[in-house]
Amino acid sequence: MNETRGPGSVRALFRNRSFAALFIARETGWLSSAVTDAAIGWQIFSLRHSPFDLGLIGLVLFVPQLLLALPAGVIGDRYERRTVCILSGAANALLTAVLLLLTLLHVTSLPLYFTVLALTGIAYTLGVPAQRSLLPTIVSARDFVRASATISSVSQFIAIAGPALAGLLIVIGTPYAFAFAVLAQLVATASFFFLEKRPPADANESAAPMLHAALEGVRFVFARKIVLGAISLDLFAVLFGGAVSMLPAYATQVLHVGATGFGILRAAPGIGAALVAILIVRRPIERHAGRLLLWCVTGFGVFTIVFGASRNFALSVVALALTGGFDMVSMVIRTTLVQLQTPDDMRGRVGAVENIFIGASNELGAFESGSAAALLGLVPSVIAGGIATCAVIALWSVLFPQLRTLDHLPDHS
Repeated sequence: MNETRGPGSVRALFRNRSFAALFIARETGWLSSAVTDAAIGWQIFSLRHSPFDLGLIGLVLFVPQLLLALPAGVIGDRYERRTVCILSGAANALLTAVLLLLTLLHVTSLPLYFTVLALTGIAYTLGVPAQRSLLPTIVSARDFVRASATISSVSQFIAIAGPALAGLLIVIGTPYAFAFAVLAQLVATASFFFLEKRPPADANESAAPMLHAALEGVRFVFARKIVLGAISLDLFAVLFGGAVSMLPAYATQVLHVGATGFGILRAAPGIGAALVAILIVRRPIERHAGRLLLWCVTGFGVFTIVFGASRNFALSVVALALTGGFDMVSMVIRTTLVQLQTPDDMRGRVGAVENIFIGASNELGAFESGSAAALLGLVPSVIAGGIATCAVIALWSVLFPQLRTLDHLPDHS
């Protein structure tokens, strides 16, 4: 393992060439995704002005994750991870370029857009376990929380800038947003070339059957109740509290703020998350991690309710910012638990299981939000989702007492 030396400062992290390369790759890739997500939501909603179509985006992206996540985890452990990331990034750049072409040609076929999104979901799914497994191999365990929070803090600044930039580019023309996303993804893909090549993590087990190897990740997670509790809590909280996926409809039908207001709303969770991530970089979480996790996910649910009930643009922005801040704490604790309690030769497969949970919470959550909006109405569905999130917290504190009593985060791998 290449370990950063010195007192564990952010500057020391960037003296590690592999960390710097991974940082650039992840941040530019995240910028591409942030702009693409905002642009495709706006583009598809503009075709029929249906909240249910926004939900279908999530479903189309989730299905490949559900079907391919476990094999992707095996790929992330059996093959050289840098190469996997390069191939996945190149495929994503190509598919984003196809979305650009569709908008330039004024294509209005929803099935065609959804086909490209499904292929994008496949490319993303096959690469993400390998990418998430890289950080613990290039920084020391003692620096992992700081390194993770550093990456996350910049990611959240990008989550602020990306949708805002997308909103600006959409005002000019949606193709400009997709063109920018293509360029950013190409930079991300090129940055992976600067990582050090490493042998596959489980080269000694390459003869094991694919299904057997894939299920090892499932068994590992379910055998460690505290890890299972943390990632399943994230699943159900975001599954029910997926207000962000409904923002194109909220911007136009509830708050009446148009594309520019949509960009601001889409950026608001990132503002809160970035501020919290900066705080974690300066003061990493050391004590009472479990209680902090439960209280912050509760806060996420409460301010989802506030957002759903709000008719004031400023209040809506503040509520979304607070949901982002609370969600950041959950993400840092969950990531630290999963990565530092997993052996390196299992990180791809365990990361794949985590990706199913995260994909379910984000993409399937978007489908749930769109379906609920179609059945209950847009505003009641968001409020009900926030209430359901709070109910999940109460249940999880009973089902997973290990989370409630967790004090220190792990400091070894």
